[in-house]
Amino acid sequence: MELILNILAVALVGAAAYFYFGGGDWDRIFACLVLASCSFFLSMRFRIKKRLAEYHAQQAETGEEPPAD
Repeated sequence: MELILNILAVALVGAAAYFYFGGGDWDRIFACLVLASCSFFLSMRFRIKKRLAEYHAQQAETGEEPPAD
């Protein structure tokens, strides 16, 4: 899922550059950049969520307590 969202983000940034250099359609540029940033941050969310799940599984496996907040 992370890879798909990162590819989508890159494609949308490319589309925004195309609209910028192709005549400056600011509404489309804005929409592409907003969707690209959302896609990027969603991919980061999935990556962080996966790392946290791995960390908690490792903690449960070794029997250590997670650090207190």
